[in-house]
Formats: sequence, structure tokens, C-alpha cells
Amino acid sequence: MDPIVEAALKKWPNVPDCYGWLALDARGDWYMRDERIQAAGPFPRVKGSRITHEKLRDFIHRNYAADAQGAWFFQNGPQRVYVQLEAAPWVWRLSENPAEPGAPQVHSHTGLAAGPVQACWLDEHDRFYVATPLGLGLVHSLDMGLALAPVETGRWQPETLRHAELLQRYGVIVEPQAA
Repeated sequence: MDPIVEAALKKWPNVPDCYGWLALDARGDWYMRDERIQAAGPFPRVKGSRITHEKLRDFIHRNYAADAQGAWFFQNGPQRVYVQLEAAPWVWRLSENPAEPGAPQVHSHTGLAAGPVQACWLDEHDRFYVATPLGLGLVHSLDMGLALAPVETGRWQPETLRHAELLQRYGVIVEPQAA
């Protein structure tokens, strides 16, 4: 977390949480969802405005975390902005691993190294999920070709599990609500 965010939390500890205004889609893109967009329909059917400002995205990435209940948020200064998730809290990007061919490197949509793949699944929509020390994430659709090699060689052995069951197993809340 950024030091300026930590300082703001100390200065203003009682700022109310925000719900419904920020969302993460299955490709790792962030969306702002103002009141008009929220009224137009649920995420991801109505996405909102894609955040393209690089420094704002980087700020969100550095201050993105989960609470004890499994709801993900962006700590925006003293305010916790809860995130609606289309699929999972992480969107994995894969790249060739020169040190170990056939075992792609896995990074999050925020740029964090995910660590080794611990398990993988296909859900009822044929989406490919991977669990790492960072947690549960969806493999980006553009990187499915790189995921094929470790599956074909048996290094990654996907199981089938319904999306809702997968989220429950990893304690992920996709649509946080105020208490």
C-alpha cells in the first residue's frame, strides 16, 4: 500500500466504504460505474467507463487487496472502494519461461509475480482458472495458447468445477455488499 494511503487512513479513519463504483472484468480491465451506469444494469452486462489512465491504473494496482471476508477492494486514500469481479480477483497473464520451457511464468493483471501454479480448473463456461500463492485467478483469453503446453504434458492437470463452487472454495466474493 502506498505511504500516502496509509497516512490518509490514519488521518481519516472513519470514511464510509464505497460499493458498486469499481469493477474488474475477465480481461483485467478496470471500469468506473457511476450511478447512471449502475442503474442501467448489472456488471458485466453494463460495464461502465474503462479506466485507461496509466497512473490511475497503477495506483489501483498498488492498493488492491482483499478483506478478511474475501471481498476485494481498492484503498483510495481513506476510502475503501469495493470491486465487483466478473470472474476472479486476479487475471493471469502468461509468458514464456526461458529457465523452464513448457512451464509459463504467471503474472497478475497488476504486474505481480504469481508464483508456481498449485491447481487449475475449467468451469462450466470453459474458462481456465489457476491457483497460485497469490490466490485464484482466471487465465487471460489471449494467453490460453501458452497454457496448453503444461496441460498437454500433464504438468497442469485441470479439474472441472462450477464457477460458484470455485469462488466458494477460495473464499472470493464477486459482488461485495454493504453490511
